[in-house]
Amino acid sequence: MSKSIRRSGGGQKRVHRGKHRLEHWYIDSQVYFITARCRDRYPAFQSEEAKGVFWERFEYYAAHFGFVPWVTSLMDNHYHTLGYLREGGNLGPMMQRLHGSVAKLVNDVLEAKGLARRQSFWRQSANHDYFDGAIRDEKQARRAYRYTLKQGERHGVVGKGQAYPHTKVGVALEPAIRRSHELNAFLEGVPYKRYQRDAK
Repeated sequence: MSKSIRRSGGGQKRVHRGKHRLEHWYIDSQVYFITARCRDRYPAFQSEEAKGVFWERFEYYAAHFGFVPWVTSLMDNHYHTLGYLREGGNLGPMMQRLHGSVAKLVNDVLEAKGLARRQSFWRQSANHDYFDGAIRDEKQARRAYRYTLKQGERHGVVGKGQAYPHTKVGVALEPAIRRSHELNAFLEGVPYKRYQRDAK
């Protein structure tokens, strides 16, 4: 069964000044991989207080907009999350409110510690503040799950096989995969070469 896909951010031209434009895809009943990084890789989430701000806001807006996180990992300057979104049109508002509130509240934490506020908290040089990928199939979902689950290990924060406290599992992998098949929640048949390369 084909899905309706709405895109934003790319305009008519997919390439600008030799680079591919970043597009956001809005698809109902879809598994998404979402990632964002602080501008200039600044470690805004280094403190437990800042991490606590992120988790409180993330959990609030995920519930508010109907995003069901399977697994989410927060590092000092970036995060990844994999999960199911029922209404694709909620992706943009969810990310806008999440990122806006986290930026404001974490800046308050930084200021209280005597550090400068980050005027451009998330936004990268091309005016992009997050990447979203519509997961194509079960194999890709498993790769994204494993990739997110192992973030603490990949970045050397914990040793091999050790649990990282800021990686949270919301749904176990096998039930998530089964339910996604039932809901037709993968974007089958659409190539996704960038992710296939990055998530190996």
